[in-house]
Amino acid sequence: MTATPPWRQWRGPIALAALVLLGGAVIALLQSRPVTLIGDLDPADPGPSGTHALAALLAARGITVIRAITPAAAEAAARSGAATLVVTSPGLLTARQLTGLARVPGDRVLVAPDPAALTALAPGVTVAGGAPVRPVPPDCAMAAARLAGNADLGGLRLRAAPPAAVRCYPSVGLPALVRYGAADRVVTVLGTGLPLTNQALARLGNAALALNLLDARSRVVWLVPGPGIPPGARPAAGPKPLTSLIPAAAYLVALQLVLAVVAAALWRARRLGPLVPESLPVIVRAAETVDGHARLYQARHARGRAASALRTAMLSRTAPALGLPSGTRPGALAQALAARSGRDPARLEELLCGPAPRDDDALAALADDLDVLERAALEREVRAQ
Repeated sequence: MTATPPWRQWRGPIALAALVLLGGAVIALLQSRPVTLIGDLDPADPGPSGTHALAALLAARGITVIRAITPAAAEAAARSGAATLVVTSPGLLTARQLTGLARVPGDRVLVAPDPAALTALAPGVTVAGGAPVRPVPPDCAMAAARLAGNADLGGLRLRAAPPAAVRCYPSVGLPALVRYGAADRVVTVLGTGLPLTNQALARLGNAALALNLLDARSRVVWLVPGPGIPPGARPAAGPKPLTSLIPAAAYLVALQLVLAVVAAALWRARRLGPLVPESLPVIVRAAETVDGHARLYQARHARGRAASALRTAMLSRTAPALGLPSGTRPGALAQALAARSGRDPARLEELLCGPAPRDDDALAALADDLDVLERAALEREVRAQ
């Protein structure tokens, strides 16, 4: 029976892994349009949490919506003309980036800001806690809110220090929308971005409120820090590497295949049980077994093991002839052999217990010496009988 080569056992998993990687690479190479990073309240996102519908309504009114994914791009777009700067994820920005945005002229709209963003972009407004998002009446004198009516507000409860600030949509006693004028700009703070999203824009007065807050200027610069881009990082110029075009799902599939291969390797390499004696299918001659062992010893240069095997076998055959029990120590057997043969005990002890031979010639000489010693001991025993 011919043994199966080891590599054939892994043909299936290897072929499957190669097929998955090749398919992922082909799909990535066939992509003709660049990947668009989508974040929360993104005007490019038509999904439920995006604001594509609001951007379309603003465009229908003649208002240009400029999408930016880095603060540097938002600053450049806002400085090129009068615009309303909308920051939808201010918590992703660093203090240095917030400081740069604070120097940009024009109106500002902050959506669910953190304390750091309020300090830099809406001085005088602080967060007083959270509140559930639910339909809330405007309950203020601001025309944009009164015309919109009830809207889905809440999220953050705000406190406004400026005396001229307008406080609308109170939730648990504090407003969820604050608006005030500062120098040559109007600052608006929303406690939640739900009224701007595609899924909620058609409910209540959400659409009217969003349009009334953003239609003051002809341009809206919408800053959406991308989830895959660190704050402040610019998109890399030049050709993209192949690894950046492979979909993330391909890496996950490859990882699962690697884990499966490792698990299969551990399973196949499990510890074997106890040895089970079996009858040989063919008869092997003793001379062939001895020759095979000798060749193994020679291949591994195991002269020490071979010498030990020769000495052990000689002692096991000679001890009964000298009247000694099996398991007698080599030193005691050397003394008995010296007394029987009259040879030097030290020489015999070195022959029976000495170090491993240095080379093959020394091993052959040891075998000859042991053979001569064994024959002498057995011949004396025969003559004694």
